[in-house]
Amino acid sequence: MHAIDDEYYMDLALQMAERAQGQTGINPVVGAVVVRDGAVVGLGTHLKRGTPHAEVHALNMAGPLAEGSTVYVTLEPCSHYGLTPPCAERLIREKVARVVIACEDPNPQVAGRGTAMLRDRGIEVEVGVLRDRAVKLNKMFIKLITTGLPYITVKTASTLDGKIASRTGDSKWISNEASRSIVHTMRHRHQGIMVGVGTVIADDPQLTTRLPVPGLSPVRIVVDSTLKIPETSKVLTDGLAPTLLFTTEAADKTKAEVISGRGIEVIPCGPGPKVDLRLALKELGRREIASVLVEGGGRLNGSLLEEQLVDELVMFVAPKLIGGPEAPGSFVFEGYEKMRDAVSLSELEVSQIGDNICIKGKPVWAESLGMDESTSE
Repeated sequence: MHAIDDEYYMDLALQMAERAQGQTGINPVVGAVVVRDGAVVGLGTHLKRGTPHAEVHALNMAGPLAEGSTVYVTLEPCSHYGLTPPCAERLIREKVARVVIACEDPNPQVAGRGTAMLRDRGIEVEVGVLRDRAVKLNKMFIKLITTGLPYITVKTASTLDGKIASRTGDSKWISNEASRSIVHTMRHRHQGIMVGVGTVIADDPQLTTRLPVPGLSPVRIVVDSTLKIPETSKVLTDGLAPTLLFTTEAADKTKAEVISGRGIEVIPCGPGPKVDLRLALKELGRREIASVLVEGGGRLNGSLLEEQLVDELVMFVAPKLIGGPEAPGSFVFEGYEKMRDAVSLSELEVSQIGDNICIKGKPVWAESLGMDESTSE
């Protein structure tokens, strides 16, 4: 009897957590449901970093009905003092009878401590209900907390023949309006958006989130090895979102000082001639940017892919053929000699959006193709 009820209520907790994607910063998205005598008496979602966690909101709603209840939570309750008190202690204080957890805390330094605290005080604990959904929901948080690197999603929009623009550079619009709306939702759900300087020079984009209702704009990240970026670029002048500029130690220091004087952080990553992308991602991790949506050109996409720095690909394909041997492609890199070495995708999802096809998947890296250094534009 428990199993059916557990999945039902955990599904509700996961649905609430999903709605908060993009607004918790480096923190995971978490949902909680309090059930007493077969009735939902408390609901809660973590809404913003530094504010009460999901369990606290749900317990506050339940009030005295929390005693003897079952609490469903999508992530193991915290056991340490951070920006907020530990949720495990609050559950103990409220005298709940049972706690059902979707997945463990991914932080290897604290994993299991929350469940141990609860069990030590006689509270029944079950872990693993709808675990796969919970892990997928917090894949970005898990990547950062376990590796120190942000989760990298590369998004492309291409024609059937793999072109992201015509031979003249025209790219508006390859994908349809519905696909572009999905991309803005993706921007809302990522902490950073990354492009190469070539994209800035060609399109002068704002790189902000534009939705029918206000969305959160990510930190704008430009990869520019030699500081070719025009000083009039919108990302440097409009003030609509913070901007980071990754360059090299060989870049023009005078121009770097001018750009820095505008409040733009210029970050050298490697001696040159190309930006060390792995070092750049480490810098983003240190700045607690857990997720980055890459909307760059073929060179940046290709460099990230070739250096095995991509966690997920989201490709929108339009039923168009543009041709042109000089037209830019989605991924520009040296490539592999054998088809068996080609990058394959796992966990594939294919959907139709009007006349567009969206293909999602995670690259499967062959061990023989590993490299240590990462460079791009």
